[in-house]
Amino acid sequence: MATGTALVAFIPSYASIGLLAPLLVLLGRLLQGFSAGVELGGVSVYLSEMATPGHKGLYVSWQSASQQAAIIFSAALGYFLNETISKEVMSDWGWRIPFFIGCMIIPVVFQIRRSLQETEAFLAEKHHPTFKQILQTLAINWQIVFAGMMLIVMTTVSFYLITVYTPTFGKSVMKLSIVDSLLITFFVGLSNFIWLPVMGALSDRIGRWPIMGLFSGLALFTAYPALSWLVANPSYEHMLAVELWLSFLYGSYNGATVAALTEIIPARIRTTGFSLAYSLATALFGGFTPLVSTWLIESTGDKASPGYWMAMAGGMGLLATFLIYRGIIKAK
Repeated sequence: MATGTALVAFIPSYASIGLLAPLLVLLGRLLQGFSAGVELGGVSVYLSEMATPGHKGLYVSWQSASQQAAIIFSAALGYFLNETISKEVMSDWGWRIPFFIGCMIIPVVFQIRRSLQETEAFLAEKHHPTFKQILQTLAINWQIVFAGMMLIVMTTVSFYLITVYTPTFGKSVMKLSIVDSLLITFFVGLSNFIWLPVMGALSDRIGRWPIMGLFSGLALFTAYPALSWLVANPSYEHMLAVELWLSFLYGSYNGATVAALTEIIPARIRTTGFSLAYSLATALFGGFTPLVSTWLIESTGDKASPGYWMAMAGGMGLLATFLIYRGIIKAK
């Protein structure tokens, strides 16, 4: 992640090295994305293993909540830069500023990683499987990993829709200014930051599946109607209200789901299986959300059609919840 961030920050301009510049930016973004996807598994499992009894949902929810802190900071930074720097400067070199700031935290991250202690659960393991044994266990448990991917589709699609795609939707569809869109992204990040640990803690008390089933079902049946109402009544206030509703669905569902994924995958492949399920969901569904949303609008002429994509994700989450917690799919 550090290498990818630094590569994007310091890449020479197109005028200096031509086509190589955008290719290196793409490489940097891929390095960021792939390494972050793998890191999610390790972080989530680490938090689940260090959690005090009865608080696993709360602990693990902070993995996602910390991402919302980044969304809040990024939106605030984007707002500040757009208010203080001209469009010409932003296009020329101002876009690099967030990446420069990202580079500043790299030494801190390395220091944190060097100071972390192994969890008791890891130290208690008498046998740590080889790479071949991990692959064999993954193959045997492909159904539970696939079901885990289905669970995470709802998480990644809704996250990309309400955060990454929001500025584009606000500017191109709702005709809002980029500043207004960034403000909405800020409030969505703040909403996510609140709901994730709240629902993670609630799932510790009432169980994971009631929350997962309820909020994936609400996404299935309300995502399109909510966006349809917004398109019929476009305004900054209405867009904020709809985005906060979708944020409530995302934060509530994800607060329980990430902890659930650390529980349903066998311990001997927990980190690898989690990362594989999460990465597949992001690569095949979540990461394509801005592209699919734009394509749906252009091909159907329906500005609310991205709601169908989130409804599909909600349906997958609901189906996976049913299959896992009814015991139809289980670890071997």
